[in-house]
Amino acid sequence: ELYSYTEEPEFITNRRCFEEDFHAQVQGKRWLELEVAQQKAYVMRLLDGLEVVSRDKRLRAARAVLYLAQGTFGDCDNEDDVLHWSRHNSFLLYQMGTFSAFLELLNMEIDNSQACSSALRKPAISLADSTELRVLLSVMYLMVENIRVEQEPDPPNWKACRETFRTELRFPVHTEEPFALLLFTMVTKFCSGHAPHFPMRKVLLLLWKVLLFTLGGFEALQAMKVKKREELGLPPLPEDSIQVMRSMRAASPPTYSIELVEQQQQKRGHRSRRPLVKQDSLDIYNERDPFKNDEAGIDEEENDDVDSGIEGELDLMERDAIIPAMPAQRPPMERVSFPKGLPWAPKVRQKDIEHFLEASRNKFIGFTLGQDTETLIGLPRPIHESVKTLKQHKYISISDVQIKNEEELEKCPMSLGEEEVQETPCEILYRAMLYNLPQYMIALLKILLAAAPTSKAKTDSINILADVLPEEMPITVLQSMKLGIDVNRHKEIIVKSISALLLLLLKHLKLNHIYQFEYVSQHLVFANCIPLILKFFNQNILSYITAKNSISVLDYPYCTVHDLPELTAESLEAGDNNQFCWRNLFSCINLLRVLNKLTKWKHSRTMMLVVFKSAPILKRALKVKQAMMQLYVLKLLKIQTKYLGRQWRKSNMKTMSAIYQKVRHRMNDDWAYGNDIDARPWDFQAEECTLRANIEAFNSRRYDKPQDSEFAPVDNCLQSVLGQRLELPEDFHYSYELWLEREVFSQPIRWEELLHYQ
Repeated sequence: ELYSYTEEPEFITNRRCFEEDFHAQVQGKRWLELEVAQQKAYVMRLLDGLEVVSRDKRLRAARAVLYLAQGTFGDCDNEDDVLHWSRHNSFLLYQMGTFSAFLELLNMEIDNSQACSSALRKPAISLADSTELRVLLSVMYLMVENIRVEQEPDPPNWKACRETFRTELRFPVHTEEPFALLLFTMVTKFCSGHAPHFPMRKVLLLLWKVLLFTLGGFEALQAMKVKKREELGLPPLPEDSIQVMRSMRAASPPTYSIELVEQQQQKRGHRSRRPLVKQDSLDIYNERDPFKNDEAGIDEEENDDVDSGIEGELDLMERDAIIPAMPAQRPPMERVSFPKGLPWAPKVRQKDIEHFLEASRNKFIGFTLGQDTETLIGLPRPIHESVKTLKQHKYISISDVQIKNEEELEKCPMSLGEEEVQETPCEILYRAMLYNLPQYMIALLKILLAAAPTSKAKTDSINILADVLPEEMPITVLQSMKLGIDVNRHKEIIVKSISALLLLLLKHLKLNHIYQFEYVSQHLVFANCIPLILKFFNQNILSYITAKNSISVLDYPYCTVHDLPELTAESLEAGDNNQFCWRNLFSCINLLRVLNKLTKWKHSRTMMLVVFKSAPILKRALKVKQAMMQLYVLKLLKIQTKYLGRQWRKSNMKTMSAIYQKVRHRMNDDWAYGNDIDARPWDFQAEECTLRANIEAFNSRRYDKPQDSEFAPVDNCLQSVLGQRLELPEDFHYSYELWLEREVFSQPIRWEELLHYQ
């Protein structure tokens, strides 16, 4: 995914640059035959070539390094060999200091005003405008990705390399900022229009992988969460969410189970069977979507239960996966399994217990006791049992503890003293990003909007195709088809990288401190992230997930070790053999998870989902029979059901059942009936404003220390104040007499004015 198909000829260029230099230095040997010491000596020569004045010579040396990072494919026989040598060479390059050298070159290229101005003057930007940047970013990406991924037979010195590299990227040494911040700056510079030639796809892919390497993936995050709960003295998590999700099945039953029921009914003599009621045909609640696409041929909304077209294919695939060698004539009785119990342990918040007791006391006693959850005098026995059950499932999150600590620090700043802040990689990144964070979020969403398949080409939208369009536009039908596939694939990869890095950032910030997460979330909401994601899903999601925008024979590393067959319009149209595009499924799940993160427990944002008529859009996404994606769609539907009205719930009982089966239960949550006291819409704006005030108080308390001099000690002694040594500028003594003359001696002193002030 790092390379576009338009870049394919550059593999040969890189190889040529390497071989011309290598054969001039090393006679009669191949790279694979050299000793490690000889390989290191040659890499040192290449790195010296990066420091010459001539731009062309620097580029040739950088291309030779890129060929090494790509696995010296000219000497390899198969794809596994290419990947093995790419990994070996990446560790070798890192040990020789290649990353630092390329970082300096990258900084030079970013500040290259000549390249920026020439790109701005051009009517159309192409691959040629970003050649140097693409080579540098490719080498850095390959090094980060190869070193990041752990494999079993890694020698100890590679493991040590990995940890050193991770530390180098996490904690800035020479520069005053982490590497990820430099990439964020490139994104904002590109979106502002000052550098339209930046290869955004490579920047975003590298940024995502750097965050993945420095902060950790989801499994590392889960381990950090468990450790942090232990440190705070909280009970362990009720289950490992990653494992629960892996064992979940998609909600819609495979076709054969329905056929089985039909057969049984026919045996019993039930000849006249009532047809399945179409869920949407019952909808009186008008779900007409203001910006719904007109799908050609088949109206998806009207085919909820009867599988046809692509979905029928998916069902067949599912069936093949489940019963690969089952005789066709006998119905597989033993395979029809129903879930035993619910997948998630229910959770209860402290607030829920307080609400329950408040309502019970009002009903039975006539007064309340505030936040007291222990006193149960005067309440009937069943209420005692209910409170006991609620307390058994009480869940205190890390966020709850952090909010409580923050309230205490705000109340008693003097007595509690300084807060000890752990210097985690996430904390360092947030502190570095803090002051430009709104711009970073807006820039990412602008690019996401430009890459979304539902976006129309507008004159004011940014051009994200600078690193995919060739210098000479296609002249044949075949070239046009190839470029069309390349452009679509390019957009898909951009969506994938932005969705992944946003989700990763939100999850890590939430664990580090809830108000850091809320700050990023608020800026995403202010930048219209919620309608943007809904707009993304307002398309035929099934066709997006089964899209075939790839040409497998042109993919790396296949294209480097095989002779390419002649491409024809038919072979391009047929695409590859994969039934799904996992890249697009991954993007969809990530975007749904981001939407969940933004709206969870936020009534004002949930109302945005209702106002933008997200229910029909999300219901269409349920057609994708993948358990994880369905879970996050159902979560989003669950939080808004109370606002959609009784008629909607009545008409969508199949969806309501799926929510009940799949989504975690909150014991007092009245999601299915809408009688909840939190469903009152009048104080939504106040909720958002209170949150904003809390975030600003947190940021100013923790990060604005030099400006906040309210509690700084004041020296009132005249002698000590006059005796302080002040750092004066070097030229002070030259202009001191002039200053005295102008400001003191030539100014008349009006002593009588002193009398007026007394």
